[in-house]
Amino acid sequence: MAINVESSMVVDAYALIGDVSGLAEKVQSFFMQEVLSETHMVLKNIVLEDQPVQKQNSRLTYSDLCLQIPESKFRQCLLRTLASLFRLMCSYHEIMSFQMDNKRSLTLRGVCRLNSLDDHYSALRLQNLGYQTSLMKDQECDQSWHGREVQRTHDPQVNNGSSNSVKRLPDSSSSEESTSGSLTCAAGSKDSVASDSKIFHEARNDSSEASSSGSPWYQLRKDATAYVSQTLQRGRKNLWQLTTSRVLVLLSSGAVGSMSIHQFLKNYEDLNMFILAGEAFSGAEAVEFRQKLKGVCENYFTAFHRQNIHALKMVLEKETWQKMPPETAQVVSFAGLVGDGAPVISQSESRSAGSRLHHSAKSMNSVDANSRKSGFTSWLKGGNPFALKVMHIARDGQDSPHVSSATGEFGGHVNNHLNGTPVSEDENEDLLADFIDEDSQLPSRKPGLPRNTSLHWKNDDVTAQTGSSLCLLRSMDKYARLMQKLEIVNVEFFKGICQLFEVFYYFVFDIFGGKNSASTGKYALDTSNHRLKTALLKISQDCDQWIKPQSIQSASSLPTSVTYIHSDIVPSSPPNHSPASFSLKERCTGADTASVVTRILHRSKGHLQSMLLQKNPTLVEDFYANLVDSVPALTEHIHRTTARLLLHIDGYVDRIANAKWEVKELGLEHNGYVDLLLGEFKHYKTRLAHGGIHKEVQDLLLEYGVEIVAETLIEGLSRVKKCTDEGRALMSLDLQVLINGLHHFVQGNVKPKLQAVETFIKAYYLPETEYVHWARAHPEYTKTQVVGLVNLVAAMKGWKRKTRLETVEKIESG
Repeated sequence: MAINVESSMVVDAYALIGDVSGLAEKVQSFFMQEVLSETHMVLKNIVLEDQPVQKQNSRLTYSDLCLQIPESKFRQCLLRTLASLFRLMCSYHEIMSFQMDNKRSLTLRGVCRLNSLDDHYSALRLQNLGYQTSLMKDQECDQSWHGREVQRTHDPQVNNGSSNSVKRLPDSSSSEESTSGSLTCAAGSKDSVASDSKIFHEARNDSSEASSSGSPWYQLRKDATAYVSQTLQRGRKNLWQLTTSRVLVLLSSGAVGSMSIHQFLKNYEDLNMFILAGEAFSGAEAVEFRQKLKGVCENYFTAFHRQNIHALKMVLEKETWQKMPPETAQVVSFAGLVGDGAPVISQSESRSAGSRLHHSAKSMNSVDANSRKSGFTSWLKGGNPFALKVMHIARDGQDSPHVSSATGEFGGHVNNHLNGTPVSEDENEDLLADFIDEDSQLPSRKPGLPRNTSLHWKNDDVTAQTGSSLCLLRSMDKYARLMQKLEIVNVEFFKGICQLFEVFYYFVFDIFGGKNSASTGKYALDTSNHRLKTALLKISQDCDQWIKPQSIQSASSLPTSVTYIHSDIVPSSPPNHSPASFSLKERCTGADTASVVTRILHRSKGHLQSMLLQKNPTLVEDFYANLVDSVPALTEHIHRTTARLLLHIDGYVDRIANAKWEVKELGLEHNGYVDLLLGEFKHYKTRLAHGGIHKEVQDLLLEYGVEIVAETLIEGLSRVKKCTDEGRALMSLDLQVLINGLHHFVQGNVKPKLQAVETFIKAYYLPETEYVHWARAHPEYTKTQVVGLVNLVAAMKGWKRKTRLETVEKIESG
């Protein structure tokens, strides 16, 4: 209800008693107290509305009430708090902006609309200022004051009476409501009251000449009004600071961290709008408040990211590594990730129910630009942007889609998509539908018509998708959209994208290329695969808390918002995967799906860079250089590990080392291990042919198989303890027979892949002074292999012990 205060009368009274500064301080103190009482009353009415009367009457502090806000009522508390604070700022601004108009009579009416105050609260506050308000309609006030005629123009008693009345003003006053709505002072004796009242009213009803800008009465009032306005202008920053402190206490509620991302986005949008209004009101940027709000967003991101990491880990641990049907993969769009069809902020003016939704419906950029041009006046004209949302919550129990652009962008899209209704391209993907089906491990979205986006799914991208890769891409797509919505913490969300990919990367490596079942359990990394080592080192630094071996949290230990989303994917017990626990087809699928994710990430690089702008420009480059670009090294390692597992020749190292190489004469027969190796390779090719994999992958695995055979030969020959020159010749014979046999299984020339074996055999004939140089020139051999060769040559050719030790020391020192 609007309360019309005859501001000019109040200014007159305090000007006459010479206490204008006291008036300004009381008005300032009044609004400060209102901020405290209004915010406390709002929370008390909402939080304790369902509680017994005894508890409703308890004296809980504002902080205590904030801690008791349930998640279901937090948005209502926030909107009502923002609405009441906005009304107080509007009232403060109107009083601060009150100006004397020298074109009208001295009895100009100054109206202050205190929309946030009830009648009895207003009367109580205004009595402290030394007057009571008269509640009249604006039209009646105008007619009352403009209908008066000036009776005394040049009477000198008026001026004398004005000055004398300063001494005779009473300490207390009372108001008396007449037909004209005038305000009279009363105190002291009855005669004094009559005399002062007469002089006061005569002075106020002065002639038109006295109302000119040169009148002492007018100047007195004008100076007093200007002083109050200037004082309030200086104090508005204090009021805004107190306002933001109350909002920050509200944001410390535990309900903030547990709410859904949909609700958090709507609350963030309202807070951002409130900040823009506050900046226009205070005339300064809310740097501290924005920084505190950034901290709130970072805390929410931490909890949100933890939930998504655990969800991805649970999907990966239950992954069967079966390719999804193409029609299923085609339904899913990653427009937010690749920057196609995902606007930064959805313009929702077209959805507005009317002009009253001006501030709540338009984008933040439009609000900011408008407020900079016209200051807080534009907010006054547009009305309270939070009050209408409160009305919709009170009426419908939820926000209207016409009020919040976040609702229109995400909420409406969720409903349409889940119902199978085609959604227009310009609407963003929902951020809520990330439920993972237990069987398909897909986000629970009913398949619909493929959406026409410029993603242009390639055939390999569609056929190589798995449940875990879709879950990963959906999560990264969600993060990319949130980078646009929550720009204040978009760097954190990009780091979240990096960590999601790192967790996926590590799991793929650990499952398909981590531990060699035939070794001692150590990671079987290729010595030359430096890119993979670098990537794994970075992952261990960034995601140490996520990749540590630990039991997965049960559904009951997760927050509520995660439990209902991911309750169907929580494994009863963590499965124990090993490289040998998956078939050939599944292992190839794991490598292919990592490549698919990489291709989509490469398409999204430009979009991610544009969203980060100048914030950490090297962040994107480092992510792609150290991780994304190392995926080919990961897939190569997976395929090599697969070939090693299927070839079954690990035991041949000892067979080669224990063969008889100390022969006197070279015969025509090769060693028996050669035929056994060729037999194993034949079985290996048969397994690949019946493994259900593409011909290109078969040929690739055959090439890796030949390389593994070469590595096995070198390792076995480096362990030979005794060998003659004829034995070295026998090694060359075995190698030639092996090459001829492999030509029957592998297309193309295999001799280059076995060239390293021939070079190692020929090194037997080097002079003793050349081995150090030779070792440095051939880094493809390990130091252990070169030392084994030197020890063999030194023993068979009778090197001096000192020479052998010096050569070995130089080789080992590098």
